Amino acid sequence: MPWLYLMIAAVFEVAFALGTNATNGFTRLWPSVLTLLAAAGGIYTLSLALRTLDVGVGYTIWTGIGSIGTVTFSALIYKERITLPKLISFAAIIAGALLLRLASSA
Repeated sequence: MPWLYLMIAAVFEVAFALGTNATNGFTRLWPSVLTLLAAAGGIYTLSLALRTLDVGVGYTIWTGIGSIGTVTFSALIYKERITLPKLISFAAIIAGALLLRLASSA
């Protein structure tokens, strides 16, 4: 169950990051409200995951998935470019997350 909470927290993290861009400096009401709700949801579900997971593992994977999701969806939504260095960085983040997952099982 903690891994499910962590994945839900990561979805909230991506929504928070993308929503922050849509708030225009928190000058637009509804994007701001949704962004703050996403932030609260992410922190809450992360805290549920961290009841069981080590904080170093849980937080690192949460931010890693959030980073990859944010870059991926910002390319789709905001037409940002995904370059070769970004792809290499994604691979490194994924490899690190998988290794942390394996290390936490041991």
